[in-house]
Amino acid sequence: MKRFLSLALCASLAILSACNKSPESGSSNASGGKKLTIALMPKSKGNAYFISCKAGADEAAKELNVDLLFDGPTDPDPAKQNEIIENWTTLGVDVIAAACENKEGISTALKKARSKGIKVVTYDSDANPDARDFFVNQATPEGIAETLMDEAARLTDSEGEFAIITASLTAANMNEWRKHIEARLAEKYPKMKLVDTKPCDDLKDKAQAEATNLMSAYPNLKLIMAICSPAVPGAAEAVKQAGKTGAVKVIGLGLPSENRKYVHEGVTQSVVLWKTKDLGYLTIHAAADLANGQLKPGAKEYNAGRLGTLKIEGDSIVLGKPFIFNKDNIDQFDF
Repeated sequence: MKRFLSLALCASLAILSACNKSPESGSSNASGGKKLTIALMPKSKGNAYFISCKAGADEAAKELNVDLLFDGPTDPDPAKQNEIIENWTTLGVDVIAAACENKEGISTALKKARSKGIKVVTYDSDANPDARDFFVNQATPEGIAETLMDEAARLTDSEGEFAIITASLTAANMNEWRKHIEARLAEKYPKMKLVDTKPCDDLKDKAQAEATNLMSAYPNLKLIMAICSPAVPGAAEAVKQAGKTGAVKVIGLGLPSENRKYVHEGVTQSVVLWKTKDLGYLTIHAAADLANGQLKPGAKEYNAGRLGTLKIEGDSIVLGKPFIFNKDNIDQFDF
């Protein structure tokens, strides 16, 4: 009897403790009880771009008191992304947030996750619209493409040959950027010519090799535009080793930290990007509020913690406009 009374007392105390628990002590999902689990997938987890995104995601996860899972392929691999999403679906996470390497390929896996009640957001690179709830967009494709193309034109006096180095020929976001780059080229810069586009598989060394080959194949090449983050320092190293600093300009989408030395040496003229930590931070905020029912279809604005109020265009939450890092300002940024 004493043992029974002791157990009953412990159970009562546990119930009272739970009832008195402060609502600020943990985030809850839409069903109102357990701590949220958000699974964040990069295109490749060794890429410094996505490591920087994760730093912002970690900040938001701590702020919101949610559990964050982070996993992805070592190198861009659509099949591996699908495999990881299948595992997360079986595990029953609350939200999947994915940067999609192959738009079509990943959408089937994401739709299956949604059919199981899992919320889905994409970031950096989108899936098909029916495979996710919202896309967390670092900037509009048009804004990114126009910034890159206009900067390339400025540096080449709007004439001559240039080439693009991309991560892969299947990367959905980069294919969208290229489409708008080519449209801007055709509309505004008739004396410029895009001579080639080469993939580097998100690898700096391969980007360096491709840039070397491009300079050999096109001796009149005036600029290399690298549209994935490892390709910018890769292309810069190729130009530097070829002794063509200044003769072949380098611009691209990359991190200030990876390109600072090349910018100061005059090898790379401009780095275009957004604040990657903010992209990761925004993604986790959106994922949590989607699960909690605070972010709903049809919303026109979204309040994302320290980022304040952001615009929603359709089902895309837009972080902001691209920013140009150059010799004058690059030392002001540490990511």
